[in-house]
Amino acid sequence: MSEQVIKVVGGNTLRGEVSISGAKNSAVALIPATVMANGVVTLDSLPEISDVKTLMSLLEDLSIDTEMIDECTIKIDASHAVNKQLPNHKVQSLRASYYMMGALLGRFNYCDIALPGGCPLGPRPIDQHIKGFKALGAEVIEDGESMKLSAPNGLIGTKIFLDVVSVGATINIMLAASRAKGKTVIENAAKEPEIIDVATLLNKMGAKVKGAGTDTIKISGVNDMDGATHSVIPDRIEAGTYMCVAAACGEEVRINNIIPDHMEALTMKLKEMNVSVQLEDDYAIIKRPNQFNPVHIKTNVYPGFATDLQQPITPLFFLAEGKSTITETIYPERFRHVDELKNMDADVHVENGSATYHAQQLKGTDVYASDLRAGACLMIAGLIADGTTTIHNVRHIDRGYSDIVSKLKAIGANIWREDI
Repeated sequence: MSEQVIKVVGGNTLRGEVSISGAKNSAVALIPATVMANGVVTLDSLPEISDVKTLMSLLEDLSIDTEMIDECTIKIDASHAVNKQLPNHKVQSLRASYYMMGALLGRFNYCDIALPGGCPLGPRPIDQHIKGFKALGAEVIEDGESMKLSAPNGLIGTKIFLDVVSVGATINIMLAASRAKGKTVIENAAKEPEIIDVATLLNKMGAKVKGAGTDTIKISGVNDMDGATHSVIPDRIEAGTYMCVAAACGEEVRINNIIPDHMEALTMKLKEMNVSVQLEDDYAIIKRPNQFNPVHIKTNVYPGFATDLQQPITPLFFLAEGKSTITETIYPERFRHVDELKNMDADVHVENGSATYHAQQLKGTDVYASDLRAGACLMIAGLIADGTTTIHNVRHIDRGYSDIVSKLKAIGANIWREDI
């Protein structure tokens, strides 16, 4: 049985322009949110990624009408949605399937769904989601493989304090509470731009959500929600990945369709490394420096340094004289890419949730993407390595990066897909 891989030959200097797609982490919540509308919702600027296709398939399993207008625009009509158990294999292929819980619970007061899957990044419990649903009055029954949530008397607004800052829990509770009776207050809420994006769509559909983007979100429940039109915000993680690509080997690369305020933590670290970063209203121009400085990074919740960018930025550390470090505070097990980098002769050591990197010329070899952002890291590593790097498990990369091989090729990378 053949396998598709991505091959990268290192050493090319990159120049040109890249356009950023809509945000994956918004799209995977916006699509489930449309379940709550009794009318047509049009979403545009969607990324062309496999996670979006899986979620669209889940909508069709609920007898929801979907119509592709073009590659990035879809019309969704959930007026005649039928609530039923969602197929395990689809739900388990992406973690964001859990947003169907909040959406279905909000609309139907009942949900029967498999436990979510996605990238294997160690323990990522959904206890805060469950805490929120229970606080709203739902009964939760779990059998190890699936979960049933029910609120036969309807959801009732309440005050919910999240024990840890969680993007997923914040959005999921926000979805369910939009159709609850009375007022819900989420305290210690996550502040990510994707939360604001979801709240914007919900409000367009008739919800009453205030405070998104702060640590206190207030939701006044409504009885019904209608159709709307919404454009997905640009993907700050994709933008950050290409900023790291350009920093590693770009003579001059322009990255279009970004929101500079969303990139602030990464921009500051790139500048610390001596990378030239010119930010304009909706684009950035990145130039590789003659000499990289080492840097120390600690991931944190937004607006701190995004955990999703700690893997893509690491190949730059092999270009900097001296010691660079990353401390991972969100997913301490997010270092599975390190063994693959070591196979490329990387000088890196991991201990107690931190990784230490030293300058080293990488060498191309066969490597395996353990998750989405690890795959991006290995592609960038391949761009600066001697020889050819062959990346396996590319399905992880396709979950979150739209047309990445073509985009890199367009700015001068020697990269292609191949069946082996």
